Amino acid sequence: MSWKEAAEPVLTRMPSVRRPEGHVPFKRKLGWTAGVLVLYFFLTNVFLYGVNIGGPDAFGQFRSILAGNQGTVLQLGIGPIVTASIVLQLLGGADLLGLDTDDPRDQVLYQGLQKVLVVAMIFLTGLPMVFAGGFLQVDPQVAQSLPFGTMGVKWLIFAQIAVGGILVLFMDEIISKWGVGSGIGLFIIAGVSQKLLGGLFAWPSLPGRTGLIPTWIGLITGSAQNVPSLLTASGIQYLLIGDGDVIALVTTVLIFAVVVYAESVRVEIPLSHARVKGARGRFPVKLIYASVLPMILVRALQANLQFLGRILYNQLGASGMPNWLGTYSQGTPTGGLFYYLAPIQKPSQWMWWAGTIGQEPWQVILRVLIDLTFMVVGGAIFAVFWVETTDMGPEATAKQIQNSGMQIPGFRQNTGVIEKVMERYIPQVTVIGGALVGLLAVLANMLGTIGGVSGTGLLLTVSITYKLYEEIAEEQLMEMHPMMREMFG
Repeated sequence: MSWKEAAEPVLTRMPSVRRPEGHVPFKRKLGWTAGVLVLYFFLTNVFLYGVNIGGPDAFGQFRSILAGNQGTVLQLGIGPIVTASIVLQLLGGADLLGLDTDDPRDQVLYQGLQKVLVVAMIFLTGLPMVFAGGFLQVDPQVAQSLPFGTMGVKWLIFAQIAVGGILVLFMDEIISKWGVGSGIGLFIIAGVSQKLLGGLFAWPSLPGRTGLIPTWIGLITGSAQNVPSLLTASGIQYLLIGDGDVIALVTTVLIFAVVVYAESVRVEIPLSHARVKGARGRFPVKLIYASVLPMILVRALQANLQFLGRILYNQLGASGMPNWLGTYSQGTPTGGLFYYLAPIQKPSQWMWWAGTIGQEPWQVILRVLIDLTFMVVGGAIFAVFWVETTDMGPEATAKQIQNSGMQIPGFRQNTGVIEKVMERYIPQVTVIGGALVGLLAVLANMLGTIGGVSGTGLLLTVSITYKLYEEIAEEQLMEMHPMMREMFG
């Protein structure tokens, strides 16, 4: 008996959101999308009962990518979904699943398997976070007021974040089937946009760092406090990488411009209809063919490694954890393997000449090189996996073109012939695009961005927003011309 036959009774009975039976009007899609987004913002402000607010964030600088909010019901964010996707990508890439995504039965099994893995990741991430990592401290007053003590409160906290993780799973499924875009992309846009707006407009009276616009208003009017002389070295540093955020502003604008430009760079393969004369089209192979979404998988892998390091440090202690594995200061790695595997998040983490880093220059350079290699190589690898597992590869694309009745002018109408033409472009563009996105993410982190948003988070936001705009434009076009909906299926 194969594993599919053994697991089918369980996987086919996993709860799921029902697919719409017919066409969903565009306004209704917008309604579902807006409703889920409002629910997401609401849940990010529902704090966990029994937790001392203000503890360290388990995901730290990865929070803008993994969404959610520290100390709330959405403590885990989209982390379990992304980690489950990594496992499925690796299993699918190694052809260990034996599932044909064109077969409706295997599609149901794949979706059920994904849900099982998400639930497993909720347990594997949530349990250490509550019981071993020290990220969610129990409020002693709550523990004393309840009959089941501290251990019972910990299980209550885990139950809350487990419910939050499952809610995110179904919210993502609702948007994928009934809304516009994907829930994961929408949640990333929401979290990053919040940080960007805070980085621009946060006033001094609000908690946290003052925004860019109020800071410059204070500099121009002379009301800003603790500002060094702008003509000195410290003043120039204040303007460029300090509260002045000039470099962060330039980096943010450049990332927007580069991603939008890269989305428009493409190789267009001409197509013609085999039976209808004059019916022509083009198949675009974009520079960022696999999109920026594989970057979530790369950064999530880094986040899980850092999460593991924090758990080991909290369990073994400073004296029990070997120095070669990692040394920590206030929850941040300062040496050892986990230091070199930690990504660069802001300029102060690599500008050793500014005197704010306790490591030697060679250590900082080695960390930058490892981060760069991890992102560039990882981006290319995960882009290839993404293309192959989402039916965007040469073989799947050739079948889609063949089934639509189109062909490449000058070539026989044959799937194998079309596949060979696609193999000239898709694999190479996929690798180049994945490596380019990884390079941009590292450079954006090193130079800094508005609101302290990570480079990967900013890249994802721009790319997802651009694709969301294209999808909305396509939906509107199909609403105005129903015949086009039948052509595109």
